[in-house]
Amino acid sequence: MTEQSVSSSQPFRLPRFYMPYKARLNPHLDEARAHSTGWARRMGMLEGSGVWEQSDLDAHDYGLLCAYTHPDCDGPALSLITDWYVWVFFFDDHFLDMFKRTNDRAAGKAHLDRLPLFMPMHVEDPADPAAPVPEPENPVEAGLADLWRRTVPAMSMDWRRRFAESTEHLLNESMWELSNIDEGRISNPVEYIEMRRKVGGAPWSAGLVEYATAEVPACVAGSRPLRVLMETFSDAVHLRNDLFSYEREVRDEGELSNGVLVLETFFGCTTQEAAEAVNDVLTSRLHQFEHTASTEVPVLAADKGLTPDQLAAVAAYTRGLQDWQSGGHEWHLRSSRYMNKEAAPADPLRFGGPTGLGTGAADVKALLDAVGAERLRAYRHVPYQKVGPSLIPEIPMPFQVRLNGGLEGARARLVAWAHRMGILSEGVWDEDRLAAADLALCAAGLDPDGPPEALDLGAQWLAWGTYADDYYPLVFGHRHDMASARLCTERLSACMPVEGEAAPVPVNAMERGLTDLWLRTTGDMSPDLRRTLRGTVEVMTESWLWELANRIQHRIPDPVDYLEMRRATFGSDLTMCLCRLGHGPAVPPEVYRSGPFRSLENAATDYAMLVNDVFSYQKEIEYEGEIHNAILVVQNFFGIDYPTALRIVQDLLTQRMEQFEHVVAHELPVLYEDFGLDREARAAIEGHVEQLRNWTAGIVNWHRHVDRYRAGHLASRTHGFVPDRIPAAPVRSLSALPFAWRVPVPVSEPSRPE
Repeated sequence: MTEQSVSSSQPFRLPRFYMPYKARLNPHLDEARAHSTGWARRMGMLEGSGVWEQSDLDAHDYGLLCAYTHPDCDGPALSLITDWYVWVFFFDDHFLDMFKRTNDRAAGKAHLDRLPLFMPMHVEDPADPAAPVPEPENPVEAGLADLWRRTVPAMSMDWRRRFAESTEHLLNESMWELSNIDEGRISNPVEYIEMRRKVGGAPWSAGLVEYATAEVPACVAGSRPLRVLMETFSDAVHLRNDLFSYEREVRDEGELSNGVLVLETFFGCTTQEAAEAVNDVLTSRLHQFEHTASTEVPVLAADKGLTPDQLAAVAAYTRGLQDWQSGGHEWHLRSSRYMNKEAAPADPLRFGGPTGLGTGAADVKALLDAVGAERLRAYRHVPYQKVGPSLIPEIPMPFQVRLNGGLEGARARLVAWAHRMGILSEGVWDEDRLAAADLALCAAGLDPDGPPEALDLGAQWLAWGTYADDYYPLVFGHRHDMASARLCTERLSACMPVEGEAAPVPVNAMERGLTDLWLRTTGDMSPDLRRTLRGTVEVMTESWLWELANRIQHRIPDPVDYLEMRRATFGSDLTMCLCRLGHGPAVPPEVYRSGPFRSLENAATDYAMLVNDVFSYQKEIEYEGEIHNAILVVQNFFGIDYPTALRIVQDLLTQRMEQFEHVVAHELPVLYEDFGLDREARAAIEGHVEQLRNWTAGIVNWHRHVDRYRAGHLASRTHGFVPDRIPAAPVRSLSALPFAWRVPVPVSEPSRPE
C-alpha cells in the first residue's frame, strides 16, 4: 500500500485489525445515554462551558462506547461508568482548549494540582463523606467530586488507592504532552509506549472494568501476570486509538503524542507504513495478552493459592478487558470523533470456528493471516545459528570514562572472594571465565572515585549477579526445571532478612555470595531501606524465571515485553537503588516516582542493556542458543536480517541516550520547580545524574575491552559447564539441599552471561 492509493480525505488507509473477541452491546444503552446527558448538563459541561455543546456529546456517543465495552453490567453501573467516560473525555478536551492550545504550562499545572483533592481515600457514606473536598471551581472538578463520592463506597481501599493513582497519572502526565508540544519534540518509541499508558487512560479504564466485573484480589493485583494483562490491554487500546485519531490529533490539533507519528519519525517511513507498523505492535500486544492469560495467570493462581472466588474474580476481570478491546474497536468504527472511513472489518478469528470439509485452503490462509506471521515466527527460531563475529556499529557516548585507581587491587580481591564463596567450584565458572568477564573493570568505571571497600563491594555485586544469571539458564534451563528454579529463587529471597529474622544456612555459591553481600551492604540500613533493596534483588531474580519460561516454551518474547523485562534481567532496579542510597532524605520519595525521574533512569538503563545486546549477539545466538537479545527480537518481529535489525537497535539506543540528555537539560529543571526542591535535594539529583553518566560510560568501556564477547574467546569455550564439573539435577525440597555433584556428561547448551 502506498500513500498514493490512500483516499485524499484520509492520511492513510486503516489497516486490517486483529480482534479475537466478539463485541457485544449492553441492553441498558438508552438508559446510560439519557443519564449521562443530564449529568453532564448538571456538571456544567455543555452549553456555556466553552468546550462542548449538546451536539458534541451526541456525536461522540460515550453511552455507546460504554455499552460496548461493558456489555454485562446492570443499568445503574453502566450509567455511572458512562459518566466517568464523559468526564475523562471532557477533561481531555478542556485541557486542550484551556492549556495545550495556549501553551500555558503554569495554569495547566495549577489546574492539575487541585484535582487529587477531590479523591479522598476515606469515603464510606456517599451522602456524608468522611473527608471534605474543596468547592469545585469548574466542570472538571465538579464532575470528579461527584463521581468519586458515587463510586468508591462499593470498592476496597486497595482499589481506591490504585484507581486514584491511575487517575492522577492520567491527569498529571498531560503535562508531559504539553511540554512536548511546547518544545516541538516527538518522543522515541520506548518513551512513547511508557508515557502513553499514563496519559492515555487505559490503566484507568482497567480500574472501571474491575468496578463493572469483579475486583482483582489485592494479593495478586501487583503481580507480573496481572500487570501484563493491564499493560497489554492498555497498549492495544492506545495504539488502536492512535490509528483512528491520527487525522484529528496530528493534522487538525497539532498533537505530537501519536504512535503513528512516532514510528513515522523514528523509521523515516511513509505514514501508511507507520500505520501498518503500529498495527503490528498492537497485534503483538494482543498476542501477549492471550499468552499471559493462558500461561502465566494459571501459574500465579497456583503459587498464591487463590480461592475459587478469587479465581472467578480474575477470570471475570480478564473477560472484562477482552470485552473492552472488542467494544472499543466497534465504537471507534462508529464515532464521529475519529477517522473511520473505509475501515476494514476486524479479523473474526474465534476458537471453535469452522473446521472440517469445506473450510479449504482459503480458510487455512485466512486463519494464518488472522494469527499473524509474527506470532508463528516467535516459536520457529532455530538456535545456535552461525552468525559470525558481532557487528559493532558506532556507539554514541558523550561522557568521558574514568576508571578507579584501585582497579588492579580489586581484580585480585575479586578472585579471592569468588573462591571463598564457591563461585569457581560449582562447574559454572572457573578463573578463566571470571577473568574474561573482568567485572572489576566494570565496577571501576561505574565508581571511579570510590574507596577500595566500595569498589570491592561493587565488583562483587556485579560478579554475584552475573554468576547467578548464568546459573539459571545453564542449570535450570538446560533441564527445563522450573520447579527447582522457583525453589532457588525463594531461597535467595530468604537470604536477605529485613528485620532480624533468621536466614537459611547457605548451601551453594549463590546463597553464600548473596548472604555475604547483604550483610556488608545493609548493616547500617533501616528496615525500610533493606526492604526496598531486597525488592530490587527480587525483581531481578524473578525476571530470570520469566526468561526460563520463554526458553522452555521456545518463544521469542514480544518486543515491548522484552524491553521492559530486560531492565529487570539486567538488574537495573538494583543498580538504581544502590545509586540512590547515598541521597538520604534530601530527595522526597515522590520525586523518584515522578515521570521525569523514571524517564531519566529508564533511558540510561535501556541504553546500557541495548549496548550489551549489540556486543553479546554472537555469544548469545551462536554459542548459547539464546532468545533474549534485542537484535533477535527485532529480527523476529519484522522478519528482517541481522544487519537491518542491528541498525534499528543502534537507532533506538542512540535515541535513548538523546532522551537521557534531554531530560537532564529540559525536564529536571522543571522538576526542581514543580517540587520546590532546595539546594541540597538538587545537588543530590545532580550527583545521581553524574553516577548515571559514569555508569553508561563505564559499561561501554567495559564491553569494548573484555574478552567475553570476542570471537576468539568464544570459540575456545564452546561448552557450557567447566570441564570435569557439572551440577547434578537440583533437588526439589529444602531438606535435601545442598546440591550434590556427579561426573561430567555431554552438554549441548552453554551458559548465557549478560
